[in-house]
Amino acid sequence: MPITPEWLDKWRIWPRMIMTLYGVAFYRTTEWFMAIPADEVTNAQSAFVSVIVGAGAGFFGIYTNSKSSVNVTPAKKEACDKCGK
Repeated sequence: MPITPEWLDKWRIWPRMIMTLYGVAFYRTTEWFMAIPADEVTNAQSAFVSVIVGAGAGFFGIYTNSKSSVNVTPAKKEACDKCGK
């Protein structure tokens, strides 16, 4: 199966990759921040972590609101011979 733009769009590869990479960045940032002793945390470090966490809301919103641009029309269902539905 060749990888075409339509295939990438149908499987939403890019939005899923962005969410995965954000998850890695979030994990690494949290890991780094928690390794800092509490009395040595600066306002700049706290602001950096806040920006990373806040960006997650934006990425998640874009991910959930994005739709595939490939128009796939569902096949029409035929009526059942037995019940008529």
